[in-house]
Amino acid sequence: MFCPQCGREYSQRVNFCCHCGTALSMPVSTAHKKLTRSRTDSKIAGVCGGFADYLELDVTLVRIIWLMLAVFGGWGILGYFIAWIVMPEQPLPQASAAPAGSAIPQPVGNR
Repeated sequence: MFCPQCGREYSQRVNFCCHCGTALSMPVSTAHKKLTRSRTDSKIAGVCGGFADYLELDVTLVRIIWLMLAVFGGWGILGYFIAWIVMPEQPLPQASAAPAGSAIPQPVGNR
């Protein structure tokens, strides 16, 4: 890898040239995640599943923490109902857009 600004050669992939500071590779952009109620990990309303997806945690751990907040603090139940009302539901997965009538005919059998 060569720096286009100063011509310095690097044996490994680097983001910036240490000599002149020129950007050598663009950082990978991460998709913006939205906090939504889960459709797949849902016991009551999908609130804990949505938080688990957003925070990249195990859904069981989030449910246990929420239960502990509800039992010991009392705020867990109120927080769950508020999140249920406020959080939008996860959008439905988009089906592949195949034109109508383009199904591949199946062979009928030996004749």
